[in-house]
Amino acid sequence: MTGQKPREIAFRVLRRGEHSDEYTENLLDSELSRQRLSGPDRGLVQELVYGIVRARATLDWLIDRKTDGRPQKSDLRLFLRLGLYQLFWLDRIPDHAAVHETVELAREFGYGAQAGFINAMLRGYVREKEATQQLLAELKVNDPSLAWSQPGWLVDKWLQRYGVEDTQKLLAWNNTAPATYARLNTTRTDAEKIILQWRSEGVEYDFFARDWLDEHLVFRLKSHPPLETLPSFRQGLFYIQDPSTLLAVRMLDPQPGERILDACAAPGGKATFIAQKIGSSGLVVARDISEPRLKLIKENCLRLGFKTVETDLADAPKLKFRFDRILVDAPCSNTGVMSRRVDLRWRIREEEIERLRTTQLELLTKAAAQLAAKGTLVYSTCSLEPEENGEIVQSFLAATPGFKLETERQLIPFKDGVDGAYVAKLLRV
Repeated sequence: MTGQKPREIAFRVLRRGEHSDEYTENLLDSELSRQRLSGPDRGLVQELVYGIVRARATLDWLIDRKTDGRPQKSDLRLFLRLGLYQLFWLDRIPDHAAVHETVELAREFGYGAQAGFINAMLRGYVREKEATQQLLAELKVNDPSLAWSQPGWLVDKWLQRYGVEDTQKLLAWNNTAPATYARLNTTRTDAEKIILQWRSEGVEYDFFARDWLDEHLVFRLKSHPPLETLPSFRQGLFYIQDPSTLLAVRMLDPQPGERILDACAAPGGKATFIAQKIGSSGLVVARDISEPRLKLIKENCLRLGFKTVETDLADAPKLKFRFDRILVDAPCSNTGVMSRRVDLRWRIREEEIERLRTTQLELLTKAAAQLAAKGTLVYSTCSLEPEENGEIVQSFLAATPGFKLETERQLIPFKDGVDGAYVAKLLRV
C-alpha cells in the first residue's frame, strides 16, 4: 500500500493529538492496531507522526513566515505541517509527491476550498528550498531552541552546562527516532538460541555492548514485524528496554535469596531484570501507585515467567520486614528520554522540576526507612538535571544519618549513545 493511506492515518492521529491530552505514542499504537500496513507504510506513519510532533515549533515558524503570523485553523495548520515536514525533513519523498499528496489529503478531508492556499505555500517553499534549508541551518546557530523545536529554558540550561557543541548533539539526539532494544530473558533462552529464532521470524538485529551490560544480554533491533506477532515475544524470551535503565540494576547488584524492593516499579522492566538476576530464590516486591500500573507489572511477569515478583500498592499497609536492597527509580522530568517521549517537550515546565524534587526526596527517605542494616539503596532517574539527581542525593545524606554514597554515574545520550539516566548507590552503614 502506498500513496495517501499512511498520510491519512498520520493526519488522523495528529488531529486527535491536537484535541486530546493522551500521549501521541498511545494514540498512534491504537490507530496502527486497527490497520493492516506493510512495514514501509507503518514506518512512514510513525515517522510522520513522531517527526511532526517533534518539529512542531520549527514547522510553525515556516508557516508563519508565509502568513505574517496570522492564525490558521487547526486542521489547515496540520496539513501545512505535514507537507513541509515531507519537504524539509524526509529525503526519500519527491517534492512533487509531497505537495500533491498533501493537497489531495486536504480535499479528502473536506478542505477543497483551502487546497489552493496549501498548494501555493508548499510550491513556494519548493522553489525556495535551497534558501530555506540555509535559513534552517542558520537557525541552529542563532536560535537552537526554535531550530530543534525544544523548550527555550531547558536549552539555556544545557548550553550553560554542556556548551554549544555538546548541546547541539543533545538536541539532535532528542529529534532522532530512538532505537529499539531487546533485553534477553536468560531464564528462558540465550543469545545463540534467540538469534536462530529471530532469523526465522524476520528480525534483524545488532549486538550491543556497554560496560554495565553482561555480554550478549542486549540486542538492538534494526527491523522486525510488529512485536506482538512474534512467537519469541509472546514466549517471554525478551523484554523491550533501553540499555540505560539496566545500569540501576547493575549498581543494585541483587543476589539470590535476598528480599528486594523496587519502589516505583511499573511497567516492570527493572523488577523483572532483578528477578532474572536472583533466579528462583529470594523475593522482589514491585510497588507502584495504582492498580492499573500494578496490572502492567503482573502482565509482564506472567509473559516472562517470573514467579518471585510480588506486587504491592504504594498506599496499602506496608510489609513488616526490611529489605536487603531497595531501588527507587523516582518520577522525574524525563529530560534524558525526550527522543522517546515525543510530547514531553510541549508538556514540561520549569517549575515542575522543583515540585518533583519534593516527591523524589520523600520517596528516597521513605524507602530508606525500610532498608535492613548494611543494606543497599539505589536512587535513579531518567533526568539529566542535577536538581533531580546529585542534589537530591546530597539533600538526603544531609538529612539522613547512617548512609554513605558509594558511587554515582550520569549517562548522557551524546556521550554514551543511550537514553539519559542518573544512578547513585547508597550504603547503610
